[in-house]
Amino acid sequence: MPAAPHELPLLSRTPAGWAHAALSDPVALLIDHAFLEKKAANNAMELMTRWPGDWTPGWVETMAAIARDETAHLAQVLRLLAKRGGRLERVHKNPYATALRLLVRKGGTGEILDRVLVSALIEARSCERFGVLAAAAADPEIAAFYKALFASELGHYKVFLKLASKIAPAHAMDARWRQMLAEEARILGEQTPGPRIHSGV
Repeated sequence: MPAAPHELPLLSRTPAGWAHAALSDPVALLIDHAFLEKKAANNAMELMTRWPGDWTPGWVETMAAIARDETAHLAQVLRLLAKRGGRLERVHKNPYATALRLLVRKGGTGEILDRVLVSALIEARSCERFGVLAAAAADPEIAAFYKALFASELGHYKVFLKLASKIAPAHAMDARWRQMLAEEARILGEQTPGPRIHSGV
């Protein structure tokens, strides 16, 4: 199920052992995943309203569609969680995403470019992790769920990367993307292991 390297140019790859460890506590993993989808929907809505028409035709419609997808995913995760006797917690932390967002420059074109590229990075890594989880899950329902999400996250990653190419000249966008890919691999490598979508290996 892993995507081809040209589709996901991540500079590190997740081994199957990570998935087996994460799936050992499926309720905790689903709780983390639920917050991931919630934050992804919130991110798309924030991008939609902060820059409603500054960059490219269809910006608002694209962000609304992504927010709708992520909210639908959230509902799916919550159903799986409820079936397994879990419930959301009041507080959730995602040090991986927090560290990525610290890379965002402030002001002007640099800020929106970085916001979109960070969004692309998170979608790409989530896509890669969902593929590994789908291949490793012994629970058929969980395996089917992550297999279906794999394609959706791949599509979101491509949309964000396409939007980034419209915000800045190709050379500037490509250079910043290479920098962020390297930072993403470093940040992920610094995460502690555990039943989280973006945990360390």
